Amino acid sequence: MTGGTLAKKYAKALFSLGKKSGAPQLEQYGAALSGLARMVAISPALERMFKSPVITVAEKRALVDQLLTKTAADATVKNFCHLLADKGRLAALPSIAGCYGELLDAEKGILRGTVITAVKLDTEKQKQLKNGLEKKAENKKLELEFNVDESILGGLMLKVGDRVLDASLRAQLTILRDTIKRGE
Repeated sequence: MTGGTLAKKYAKALFSLGKKSGAPQLEQYGAALSGLARMVAISPALERMFKSPVITVAEKRALVDQLLTKTAADATVKNFCHLLADKGRLAALPSIAGCYGELLDAEKGILRGTVITAVKLDTEKQKQLKNGLEKKAENKKLELEFNVDESILGGLMLKVGDRVLDASLRAQLTILRDTIKRGE
């Protein structure tokens, strides 16, 4: 099983448990998982410990328990992490947390994406663009990150999930160049 498939499987399992318990639990589980994932991301030593075959399962469980006290996790998340330790899957925590976040966003009707423009947009323009895109997104709430890339020359690129809308001047010039080369 690949890492992505594995992470999705574990994330779905915890998500289904949270869904049975209610929306507050879904949020709490997500917060605890993302907190653990941040700790692993900041500390390469922690990731190495989770991957190490030299460190026993009991030691990994004790370490996870210490980390979970900082994230205010409940017994379900604790047991979930113990299961990951038992199966040797603690190193997959960041991927599992990412998949869980995607499931949580889908449950709430949130789409996350990135808007790339050639120049920095002021707050009002960002708000207008976001509102316009939300109307076209079938009443889903958009969480957008705005970035600047001068190489696109003008226009914008929108990335939401695995979809990319490239309405940049650079892309249009490339299309024009290809059309001229073909002699159309």
